[in-house]
Amino acid sequence: MRKLSLKELNRVSVEGFQQQEKTPIVLVLDNVRSALNVGSAFRTSDAFALEKIYLCGITATPPHREILKTAIGATESMEWSYAKETAALVQHLKAEGYRILAVEQAEQSIWLQEFEMPREEKIALVFGNEVSGVSDEVMEVIDGALEVPQFGTKHSLNISVCIGVVVWELFQQWKYRQ
Repeated sequence: MRKLSLKELNRVSVEGFQQQEKTPIVLVLDNVRSALNVGSAFRTSDAFALEKIYLCGITATPPHREILKTAIGATESMEWSYAKETAALVQHLKAEGYRILAVEQAEQSIWLQEFEMPREEKIALVFGNEVSGVSDEVMEVIDGALEVPQFGTKHSLNISVCIGVVVWELFQQWKYRQ
């Protein structure tokens, strides 16, 4: 078996990426402390052609050295914006027709594998602070919560890993299931 070369991967250009159909998912990063995690969110969002990333509160914004380190160019392809108040942004997204889902361990959360990504619905996924999670103000205005089942002793995933797991599950449902 041979690995494919970069040329054989037929990667789309930044311009081509910006013109292609996007997965109807946006990420909302609610006071994420680690710029490395933010960069990873950019890279995952690019990989699955998400619509946009919203960086909120204390979340670092490009061009931050650690974001650029893990994003490896995805800050150039992904649309993003900054909002000081996450709850106000979430209300705005809700008014634009997005279903707001916190990725959080919460009462009445839905396990990820039990959630069905609606083909014709736009989703905003809110990921919270690495220590305190999604803020209480945001939890008051969400439409629901998704939870990644875990069976070890830690009961938490690094946010960058969690974004990858959740986005892949929703992407593959949207893209490959009829």
